[in-house]
Amino acid sequence: MTSIVKSEFDRELKAKHRALWASGDYPAVAAELIPALGPELVRAAGIRPGDRVLDIAAGSGNAAIPAAEAGAIVTASDLTPELFDAGRRIAAQRGVELEWVEADAEALPFADNGFDVAMSCVGVMFAPHHQAAADELIRVVRPGGTIALINWTPEGFIGNLFKTMKPYAPPPPPGASPAPLWGSEDHVRELFSDRVTDLTMQRRTVVLDHCEEPTEFREYWKRNYGPTIAAYKFNADAPTQVEALDNAFLEFLTSTNRGDGGRARWEAEYLVVTAKKA
Repeated sequence: MTSIVKSEFDRELKAKHRALWASGDYPAVAAELIPALGPELVRAAGIRPGDRVLDIAAGSGNAAIPAAEAGAIVTASDLTPELFDAGRRIAAQRGVELEWVEADAEALPFADNGFDVAMSCVGVMFAPHHQAAADELIRVVRPGGTIALINWTPEGFIGNLFKTMKPYAPPPPPGASPAPLWGSEDHVRELFSDRVTDLTMQRRTVVLDHCEEPTEFREYWKRNYGPTIAAYKFNADAPTQVEALDNAFLEFLTSTNRGDGGRARWEAEYLVVTAKKA
């Protein structure tokens, strides 16, 4: 592939990626399903007043805004600036200010060693080229600075959600890696290698109990979550495929429901990663 063709391909890929996350209502997903993860990441990163913090793939600021509330000087970056309006409203309601910058996690427009903390809450994991994203995470942090991530695991709810949708989803671009691999300890070690020290990883779970039963939860994902919307759109002209996806989705949600009959409940596993730049 020539450099010109590759450049055009990359632009098209990023445009599709941006459109995917602009579809639906990801700010609602972050606020309604996983509001606790952002503050948890801020605590894990040990963010203090005055720290220069970069939130990569920040979305509507699920982690960036709590970091600003902790007194940090925060830059929230994302490939999809359509998500920033919701973030600005939330930040204004909470009385904090931060900078919002459109940025590709695989080619960040920031100087080397410019931040005390680089973090991402179930965000950078969705950049298609994991090594490029890991390299950028390390590059923008000062020596001794902190990298902190929360990533969905391959074995957890979100990892299995993607496995359920995979037979019906658009084919991944060449060279792309599955997002939930970022939730594998071995994969993280391989990406960071000896460029970090004090690497710690811990698996935890968050309870998803926003909906009363599995069918309602399926429709919630179809309405709000970009990757789910993309899978249904890809099959829009094939009603039998849409029906098959509906059935597979409902079977997955029914089999993983841990509710007691009064209200449905799902448990989503994630990996908390912290490290220091060597």
